[in-house]
Amino acid sequence: MTPLDWFVITVYLAGMLAVGWYYARRTSTTDDYLLGGRTMGSLSVGLSLFATMLSTITYLAWPGEMIKNGPMMLAVIAGLPPVYILAGWFLIPRIMRVRITSANELLEERLGVVVRTLGAVFFLAMRLAWMAVIIYATSDKILVPLLGLESSTTPLLCAVLGAITVIYTSMGGLRAVVVTDVTQTVILFGGAILTLILISMRLGGVTAWWPTQWPSEWESPVWGFSSTARVTFLGAALAQFTWWTCTAGSDQMAIQRYLSTRDAPAARNVLLISLLANVAVVLILSPVGLALWAYFRAHPELLQAGRTVLADADKLFPRFIEVGMPAGISGLVVAGLLAAAMSSLSSGVNSSCSIVTVDFIDRFGWGRRRGELDHVKTARLISVFVGLVVIALASGVGMVQGNLLEVAYKVVNLLTAPLFGLFFMALFVRWATGFGTIFGAVVGVIVVAAINYWPDLTQRPGISFLWAMPLGFIAQIVTGSLASLLPLGRQPAEVGHQRS
Repeated sequence: MTPLDWFVITVYLAGMLAVGWYYARRTSTTDDYLLGGRTMGSLSVGLSLFATMLSTITYLAWPGEMIKNGPMMLAVIAGLPPVYILAGWFLIPRIMRVRITSANELLEERLGVVVRTLGAVFFLAMRLAWMAVIIYATSDKILVPLLGLESSTTPLLCAVLGAITVIYTSMGGLRAVVVTDVTQTVILFGGAILTLILISMRLGGVTAWWPTQWPSEWESPVWGFSSTARVTFLGAALAQFTWWTCTAGSDQMAIQRYLSTRDAPAARNVLLISLLANVAVVLILSPVGLALWAYFRAHPELLQAGRTVLADADKLFPRFIEVGMPAGISGLVVAGLLAAAMSSLSSGVNSSCSIVTVDFIDRFGWGRRRGELDHVKTARLISVFVGLVVIALASGVGMVQGNLLEVAYKVVNLLTAPLFGLFFMALFVRWATGFGTIFGAVVGVIVVAAINYWPDLTQRPGISFLWAMPLGFIAQIVTGSLASLLPLGRQPAEVGHQRS
């Protein structure tokens, strides 16, 4: 890293803090801070949702997955069109029908305060783990090798990265998050495209790195269900469909962005823009993996001592930034990687702050409110606290086995389907009760965890981690619906009857 690289990174970080300071002076109400005044545009909010979900995990995991295991994960694109139909036309209109701040308010209205609290706990646990993985991946796989530091410095780097993000997020609220997300989206795409251009120029064109046959290192393609294959076309498409549907229909980070727009059509456009951007980045990052694979096979001397292309696939992108990019450009791409991390962290902190503020402090009357400005100050303090918790959790992420993609599914997505299962019961199962919904959620969590960690728990191979969310969701809805038929719990009025 040259002084010019550091100058580019410093300017970027200073710009993020400046955005937070700018919007801090224009935030006076809780709606402004948490929902951007509910008047934000679909394009910027859609790009923000995309940038939020596309963290450093994805930015590094996609090229690494392509290098190590091949293109079968591209099947995830096939799972996206049904998401727009189901979430855009059935879930979003129901959500936008009521004026809320926390998604979990829907759960209490239909199934009671215990289910609402469970939803809040699920979300916080899921997103705190997600943010911890992001900080760890960015620090350990990007900053440590680029700075030439020892792995023992990872906790310190986690603290610095988390602190900067928390500062601008806690100052400016959702408006600052969305503006920085849009900026970071541009940098993210630019860094990936620039990598393709540089490698193509050095190897003699696209044909020099584009494979002409299926390499022996990759598993043979499998299209349907398989109990032994790591990735199949059906499994990848179904996993992506399940993840996006669950996220679009229950995740506070998504619902918070819908609620920041004017109406259901605008919120539907937010989802559409984020899905299209997701397809675009998958189609860009996948060739980046192929290009990196060819580049380091052609120049093995550029790998660090003891490293191999396949075993260290997740680290090849940062390594290329270090040894393959000219001065100044390296700083720009590192800024892109930091952008991917910070956009997700900022959104996660802001959404977690919304849940803690609305679902715990306001709902249970913890603390006294003297006015809106006092409430905004409380929300900012919560943002800082959430950031400190995430930094502390990041130190334990390295213990989870697998490449970045597997870590994301095993840790980050452990509660994605169970959380959506609560909302599905509330919105679509007319006879659902609080008891049945909670019982089903417990079963869903057990099924997801069992599939994800079966090899670790039993020392025997199990089915692919990609089946954890779909099968866990099915088990949750079936058992929850049956348990709701028991004469236990109560069945409140349908959503929308108490609000308009």
